[in-house]
This record gives sequence, structure tokens and C-alpha cells, in this order.
Amino acid sequence: MSSRADWRRVYDFWFPIDLSQAEIGEHWRMLLWWMRGGANAELGPFAPLVDEATAGRLDHWLETPRGRLSLILVLDQFPRGLFAGSPEAYACDQQTLKIAEEGFRNGHYEALTSLYEKFFYFLPLAHAEGPDHLERLKRIVTVSEQAIDEAPEHLKPVWQFSLSQAQANLEVICRFGRFPHRNEVLGRASTADELVYLAKGDFVHMRSLPASASTAISAIG
Repeated sequence: MSSRADWRRVYDFWFPIDLSQAEIGEHWRMLLWWMRGGANAELGPFAPLVDEATAGRLDHWLETPRGRLSLILVLDQFPRGLFAGSPEAYACDQQTLKIAEEGFRNGHYEALTSLYEKFFYFLPLAHAEGPDHLERLKRIVTVSEQAIDEAPEHLKPVWQFSLSQAQANLEVICRFGRFPHRNEVLGRASTADELVYLAKGDFVHMRSLPASASTAISAIG
């Protein structure tokens, strides 16, 4: 399982199509697959990799930028799909954050070529709770603003939605210092203010794509 080619299996699974020339509907459809549970049913064969990665047996993936990104996917995205509703969904967050931060320092992040690669590389900074969480989310907002500038004109709505999500997560952490929707799963007591927030159920990670996304997806069949 842990041969030096393994990261390519993860990378090719997560990025199955070339979006560089795709219409916006394809971009929205991939976002649904990535961010709204579409990939979850296909993650079972990758479950052993999570254990290997957690134990450090895939650290040779860290030698290359895309190998590092693939390890981040295994530790950040795969547990959220495989173990949703359990503490294991968040158990790798601190380990993944360290891997991502190291890649910022050694040039691996800058070596990635697509906005989607960089988007998923950055997610551990948003996901990992901790004392510097607010500053990390401010970094993500800045990068999300830059992504809008870099994106082709017809794709800017995708990255504007991404920015709105980053800003909303920043607001949650500014208000609570953590993600209250995790409290029950992690056995944490909620504050009175968090209970009000939880009752509304307007969780950032569950927000619908804009109405224009459904139209664009329908247009591609």
C-alpha cells in the first residue's frame, strides 16, 4: 500500500478531470462532489491509507509538492468523509496542519500550479482548531481574495463563493474561538451563545451553492 507511487492514486482520485478548459458547470459539479459528500461513497478503499499516514508510514510522500498535497488530502479530507459524525473525523487536524505549514516554508505550496490544488492545500489551516486559528483564517481570506483576481472571468463566481465561505468561517472563529457544530461529537459543553448558533443550524460547511451553480450544472447535462 505504501509504495512511492501511492500518492498518485490519491491525487488522480481527487482530481479526476482537467478543469483548466472546463465550463463553469463542471467546476460547480466538482465542488459538489468534493465539498458536499459526493466523494464519500468512494473513499472506502482509501481507509487503510489514513492509518498509514497517521502512523507516519507515508512520510516519503512529503518529498514532492503533489505528494505532500496528497498526504494532506488523506489526513484532512478523507477522515471527514470516512468518519463523519465521530471524533475521528478531526483527529488528524493538528498533524495535517504541521505538514501544510512545513510546505509553506519549503516552497511546496508555491510549486503547485492550479487554484484547486492550492485550495485543498490551505484547508487544514481552516480546519484545525487552536490558539492561532483566527490568524490562519485571516490568511485564508487573503488567499481567497487573490484567487478571485487570478481566476478567469467566467469562473470568478466559483471563487467568490469560496471567499464567502472563508469569511463566514472567520466570523465563526471570531465569535466562538472554535467550531460549535463539533461540540456534541467531541463531547464539549456548548456555551449559551453557541446553543443559539447551533439552534439556527446555519453551518458554513453545509451552506448551499449559489442558485447560479444549479443552472450551470443543468446546462452541461
